[in-house]
Amino acid sequence: MASVTLKGNPVGLSGSIPAVGAAAPAFTLVKSDLSALAGSDLRGKTVVLLTVPSLDTPVCQAETRKFNERAASVPGATVVVASSDLPFAIKRFCAAEGISNVHGASDVRDRGFAERWGVAIKDGPLQGVMARAAFVIGPDGKVKYSALVPEIAQEPDYDAVLKAASGK
Repeated sequence: MASVTLKGNPVGLSGSIPAVGAAAPAFTLVKSDLSALAGSDLRGKTVVLLTVPSLDTPVCQAETRKFNERAASVPGATVVVASSDLPFAIKRFCAAEGISNVHGASDVRDRGFAERWGVAIKDGPLQGVMARAAFVIGPDGKVKYSALVPEIAQEPDYDAVLKAASGK
């Protein structure tokens, strides 16, 4: 079981981060149009899966904007930003920001998602939402990149994520 910090204070997580080379844990998230986005539907594609606490926070917004801008650098990749926000809030944010290269998705119907991916915050002020992490799932369904951001208030290593997604 891993832990991260929030503004320097330790925060415990439930579950285990999937290791590089392991099969990606199953998931079914909810897109902003309320349709399902299942990991099995993305098999055969490279998927950048990002978990964030909430799109109502500045760091999560900045991360989503940045991946939206840089997603085109990995042709054919599907970029998903998963949060515990309701699909309506995700839709509102993405529409207001012109987010079109990233799929916002909610764990509202799959509350076990965060624990299966090792990002479920189990204590502290953000208990019940997800820690910030980045994963790349290869077309074969195996994890190619797995990184838990150690400080929730920091952005991920964009270059490392995109490099793993592009296979370079």
